[in-house]
Amino acid sequence: MKILVILILFLSVHSLHSQVEIQNKGWLSLGVRSTLSGFSSDGFGLGTGGQFRIQLSNSVNTDWFADYISINLDEKVRSDYYHIGWSVLFYPFESKEFNKKITPYILAGHCFDYNRKVEIQNTLNFEDRWGSAIQTGLGCHYNFTKRLDLSLTLQYMMHLTSEIEFHEENNTITFVNHKDNFLEGHLLSTISLNYKIMKLWGRK
Repeated sequence: MKILVILILFLSVHSLHSQVEIQNKGWLSLGVRSTLSGFSSDGFGLGTGGQFRIQLSNSVNTDWFADYISINLDEKVRSDYYHIGWSVLFYPFESKEFNKKITPYILAGHCFDYNRKVEIQNTLNFEDRWGSAIQTGLGCHYNFTKRLDLSLTLQYMMHLTSEIEFHEENNTITFVNHKDNFLEGHLLSTISLNYKIMKLWGRK
C-alpha cells in the first residue's frame, strides 16, 4: 500500500512538471515595445519598435527585435538610429508555477546598428553609417495571464562603429564621418507588451 501511494505521488509530481515543461517551451510571442535611450554623445531619445520571441525551454528564451530611435541634437540636426538584433533571456529562478506573476531574467545579445544624422530643414544633407553592437542587462516579465505579459528591461549596449560629427558655419551644416571605429555605449530602458500566439512544438 505504501509503495502504491509513493508511486502515485511520484507520477503526480512528474505529471505536473511535464505540464510546466509543455506550457513554457515552444511558444512564439509577438510584441510591441518602446525604448528610452541615453547615448553618451547624442543625449536622450525615445523610440518605438516590435519583437517576437521563441522560447527554447523553461529557463531559456530568445528575443528578436527591431527599434527606431530619433534624437534632435539641436534645432537643425536630427540623429536617427535603427537597431535590428536578438537577445537570449535566461531565467535564473525557474518556477514550477506557470502562473507566477513576476519572472526576472538576465539577457545578453547582439544587434546591427544603422545611424543617420540629417539636417532637419534639408533632408538631402545627411551622413550615415552601419555598425554592430552587443548588449547585456536585466529585466522581468509581469504576467497578466498565461499568454499576455508586460516586460521591463534595463540594458547597456556597446557599439563598435565610426562616429559622425556635424559642424555649422555660416548657416551651413557639414557632416564628417570618422572612419576609425571606436566604442560608444548607451543605456536602454525598454517596456514591451507581448502575447503568446502559438506553440511551435511541445505536447498539449
